[in-house]
Amino acid sequence: MIPENTIHTIAFYNTENLFDIYVDNKTNDNDFLPISAKNWTKQRYEKKIYKLGSVISKIGFESINKPPVLIGLAEVENDAVLNDLTQSDDLKHYNYGFIHYDSLDERGIDVALLYNKDEFTVEHSKAFPIYIEEESGKRDFTRDILLVTGYLNGNKIHVLVNHWPSRHEGKDETDYKRITAAAQLTEIISSILNDSIDSQIIVMGDFNDNPNSQSIINFKRDSGLFNTMESVWSYSRGSVNHNFAWIQFDQIFLTSNFLKEGVGPFQLFKADIFDEKFLTQYNGKFKGQPYRTYVGKKYKGGFSDHFPVFIQIKKQSIK
Repeated sequence: MIPENTIHTIAFYNTENLFDIYVDNKTNDNDFLPISAKNWTKQRYEKKIYKLGSVISKIGFESINKPPVLIGLAEVENDAVLNDLTQSDDLKHYNYGFIHYDSLDERGIDVALLYNKDEFTVEHSKAFPIYIEEESGKRDFTRDILLVTGYLNGNKIHVLVNHWPSRHEGKDETDYKRITAAAQLTEIISSILNDSIDSQIIVMGDFNDNPNSQSIINFKRDSGLFNTMESVWSYSRGSVNHNFAWIQFDQIFLTSNFLKEGVGPFQLFKADIFDEKFLTQYNGKFKGQPYRTYVGKKYKGGFSDHFPVFIQIKKQSIK
């Protein structure tokens, strides 16, 4: 019998280029090889795996004495890095499995979901490609949307992991790509809710847009989901720092039944950014910002250029 007040942590983490050290002829991974200008060696790779595992193990641990039951990830290359991560020093004692599909992203970085097999049982998973067409008519390949449906301690939930198109070519020039992604994500959610209107859905990811961006505004309006990160983001806090301004690209959304007492199996208990001091640069002009693995081609040996975000949900009685 599971106590009514059981609390679970669910997190999302952009791992910043979690590549292995081997050539993949199907993707553009040339920057992350031992022979590359970045000098991505076995030692550096193993250090990053250790550091990421250490971070994940600590998210939410202080309050409930266990690591997250579900962790959405962005920027992972393949099954091999996910296997190494789940078997890293701080995670190998937990029974983590993972769901991952290779996408057509040109850099070969995908989204994935880690799950504690003792508490979550996978029923179904599917990767949804985002179809984006450039003005020239050429298709722009980006990361898929990952859907995982399963049972958290016997209660059905749906989790969607995202990594929307980047702003590298300019925000305004790429807005339409993220607006397209938002529309396709909304279609997936509509399909789930058409099958069961009471479904509890968690949407997480690096959206490459802030809570006040048009793509996110459209998504909230059309899906009816609640953005747990909207009130966490401020001028002094965010999941990413760009030009000394905090931005909140990493977000977690919930269907409204997570917000109402006694309606669904789970209720939102907490939402936050995991921005503990050990994850930040200790000194210099970038003090307090995420401690990155690389800045350009210069190796820093940190964790990621993103902080993880997380929610905690509690089991409740259904009226």
